[in-house]
Amino acid sequence: MPRAHGLPLGSGRLRVEPADFVVDEQLGFAPDGEGDHLLLWVRKTDTNTEWAARRLAEVSGIAQKDLGYAGLKDRRAVTSQWFSLPRPRDREPDWSVLAAEGIEVLAVHAHRRKLRRGSLAGNRFRILVREWAVDRDLLADRSAAIRLKGVPNYFGEQRFGRDGANLARADALFHGAIRRPSRHQQGLWLSAARSQIFNDVLAARVQRGDWDQPLPGDCLNLAGSHSFFPAEAIDATLIERCVRLDLHPTGPLWGRGDPPTSGAVRTLEDAVVAGLPGWPAGLARFGLEQERRALRLPVPDLAWAQAEGGCELTFQLPAGAYATAVLRELLEWTQGGEDESGSCALS
Repeated sequence: MPRAHGLPLGSGRLRVEPADFVVDEQLGFAPDGEGDHLLLWVRKTDTNTEWAARRLAEVSGIAQKDLGYAGLKDRRAVTSQWFSLPRPRDREPDWSVLAAEGIEVLAVHAHRRKLRRGSLAGNRFRILVREWAVDRDLLADRSAAIRLKGVPNYFGEQRFGRDGANLARADALFHGAIRRPSRHQQGLWLSAARSQIFNDVLAARVQRGDWDQPLPGDCLNLAGSHSFFPAEAIDATLIERCVRLDLHPTGPLWGRGDPPTSGAVRTLEDAVVAGLPGWPAGLARFGLEQERRALRLPVPDLAWAQAEGGCELTFQLPAGAYATAVLRELLEWTQGGEDESGSCALS
């Protein structure tokens, strides 16, 4: 996928140790302080979300389906996130038995309802890039450009499975070669297919240089929301609002019906899906609706500092965004440890 800010500023190593990649979930609301559920603030080290959820359910004596969390977090990392479970009737579970497995329950609060997927504001990242010999002036300039313009809001490679396996299975599903997958598997494959279409549209606009500019026929997203509106004509006000990151052009999350774009923007989106025969009809057949996602990801608080062994980056991203979208505009990297979670951000 093309980069928007130029060539990478060198290369480094990520996740040599779990503590090199720290993620703190931002829930966006406070625990209720009362109710029939508990919210647990949990710090996990080198442990993925689904495994932690399984163990929390086992220790509390509930079915795993009754335990909630807002998003997936990386395994090869130190991550803090919220889980919910029905309040135990007879005893407080002994959470300390999980510490040896890298799962620490740091706080417990009463709450009224189960925590649902996606119900988070975002994630805060602190990432140590080891062995990154980068020119300080170049990094300062690149960071300033990213704070000013944002980065292309690509879905990360994790979305597509190892070696793109989720895309291959989605294609097989659309063409009838796979029948009756589990609901979980089907959801992963459909999400991967929609994400690939979006990435292809975004890549074309990055290559053209208009990924961050409103075009006639675009659908524009209001920053900080899921709402958008069609813009048949572009005036100075819309351009100014895009410059100050108040509005963002969007790309398609494909589903039933026609995309709400028009003109040259619609032509581009139609051309992308024409190169993926069977996918538009397949996504519609499985009941997905047309949605939109911002093409641009603001990173207004991106900061860096020299650290022992490398360079430390800090930034915050909204829910659904990927840290790799930011990192790829700065450097190339190799992984010091294998990430099994499929999530660099939490979608």
